[in-house]
Formats: sequence, structure tokens, C-alpha cells
Amino acid sequence: MYAIITDGSISGYINYPKPITIGDVQYPAKIFSIWTASELAAIGIIEVTFDNSKKKDEKWYNNTNQTYTYDASAGTVTAAYGDATAKAHADSLWTQADSDNGDLPDDKEVGDLKSRGLKYNLIQTLKQQAAGILQSTDWYIVRKADAGTAVPSSITTHRAAVRTKAAEMETAITNAADTPALETLYTYTEQEDGSVTRPLGELPTLES
Repeated sequence: MYAIITDGSISGYINYPKPITIGDVQYPAKIFSIWTASELAAIGIIEVTFDNSKKKDEKWYNNTNQTYTYDASAGTVTAAYGDATAKAHADSLWTQADSDNGDLPDDKEVGDLKSRGLKYNLIQTLKQQAAGILQSTDWYIVRKADAGTAVPSSITTHRAAVRTKAAEMETAITNAADTPALETLYTYTEQEDGSVTRPLGELPTLES
């Protein structure tokens, strides 16, 4: 991506190499591949440098739009993000202030659910994952109910372990103090033994 500099400020952008007219001169697209950065800068074209140092994982944060800044002394154009805002980790409710401001919908009352937070969504996903794992062995339970065939102890142990671990993981999510704490639970890191794990852990899988 390139910025077009006119009279000391950014006047436009070029997202991909293409023919361009500057003043009375038309330049072919190939200048972007054969000209040096200095040659392009001489006619007011500067490649944009992207600064993602403040960009955060959008699973947990809302990033700002990028701001493009031209530094005439350095001859650079930088696209940078502002400070990201953490997504709400807990559910929010309609408040009296919402009502006083006229923002409370007609079908809602103060104290009703306004929006779901990350915790709720993460727990729902966890429940679905646990249910999916248990589903693969549900047929043992159905067979026992229909035919009286005993469920193997390994299956019973596995299903109990899934439920126990799911409950532990749900508690960890519920107890997370804020969004950064939730992010930490889900962040994988390499351990001394070379394994890669996350604080939240994993649901058990059935060994074949």
C-alpha cells in the first residue's frame, strides 16, 4: 500500500500497483516494482509502514481504526492503531441511567439483560464441546437402556472425567476477574518439557 503526498500531506492511497497520473504525467504500474523508494518519493509516492504494536487479539479486544501519519522530515507514512478496548467480560444489564436517557427499549425493564459478555459465550462454547465429546459414547447409554448391556467401565470413567473437567473449566472462566484474565486462561505457552498448554486445560478425549 502506498500513500500519495500532495502539498505536504496525504491526499490519497494506492492499494495495489496501477497506472497513476501525477500532475500532467502518467506513470505505468511497473514503477512500483522497478523504481526505488527514493524515486517514488520524489514524485510523492511513499510506501505505508504498518505499525501493529497496539493491535490486540480481536477475540478479546476491539481495535481502533488505523490512523495514517505522514512524517515529512523522515519521509515516511505510518499506519498505526490506537489503544484497544477490552470486550466486556461479564453480562451487562439495562440500568436506571439507560431509562433516564431514553435508551431503555419498550419491552425491557431496568435490570433486564442488555448484552452478553465473553464469559457467557465462552461457557456456552465449552458446553457444546463437552456435549460433542459425550455424544460419541452416548450409544453405550442407549444400548444399556434398550438391551441392558452394561456400559464398559472405561466409558463410564471417561464420561465422568469429561463432566468433571468441564465443570472445572467453567468455574475458571466464571472466576476470571476481567478480560485479560480470560485471555490468559486461553493462551498457550510452551512448558519446560516442550509441551504446549494453556491454564484452562483441555477436555479429556477417549483413548483408543
